[in-house]
Amino acid sequence: MIVSPSVLSCDFGNIERETKMLDDSKADWLHIDVMDGNFVPNISFGFPVLKAISKHTDKTLDVHLMISNPGNYVDEFADCGANILTVHYEACVHLHRTIQHIKSKGMKAGVALNPHTPVSVLEEIIGDLDLVLIMSVNPGFGGQKFIDSSVNKVVSLKKLIESKKANVIIEIDGGVNLETGKKLSDAGANALVAGSFVFNSDSPTNTIEKLKQL
Repeated sequence: MIVSPSVLSCDFGNIERETKMLDDSKADWLHIDVMDGNFVPNISFGFPVLKAISKHTDKTLDVHLMISNPGNYVDEFADCGANILTVHYEACVHLHRTIQHIKSKGMKAGVALNPHTPVSVLEEIIGDLDLVLIMSVNPGFGGQKFIDSSVNKVVSLKKLIESKKANVIIEIDGGVNLETGKKLSDAGANALVAGSFVFNSDSPTNTIEKLKQL
């Protein structure tokens, strides 16, 4: 299981320390949530913070854009060190063009789906993707309750990937803990994003190790 702790839940007053803690842990990726207050009702951080994080880790930077018109900023995120760039299906008018742009900059390309968006919308583009991120909460805020129907969504996505003979990582974001993580793993998920569950635990590094064993 790929574990991608969400930096959104870390202590921003000690972001260097938190990043180094994750860098020394068994985490595979660092999940960076970028929010613009438009596509989602929250504002997080942008290029300067991403650059700062990239200086203190060698791990994969898994950048999730919860912003309007994400295609306008692909070059900048590549320059800031993003390794994976995930855009929302709901925010992209020209999704294929945006995916090709991301890949042309040497990044892996992902598409995120909000809870109400069916996986069937990806049927024509699944073969071009490296990753699909299923939102198991409504995007914008950490610490929300897991949406149970997300498990069946993972099953549907896995069937679509297999039917198209695609090579795509299934990542889940929202309400992930050991209980929901086990259900998602059994359904076919390859990667789990965990924020508050990791950072609010007594030992974030031990929590990451437990998630990796799912």
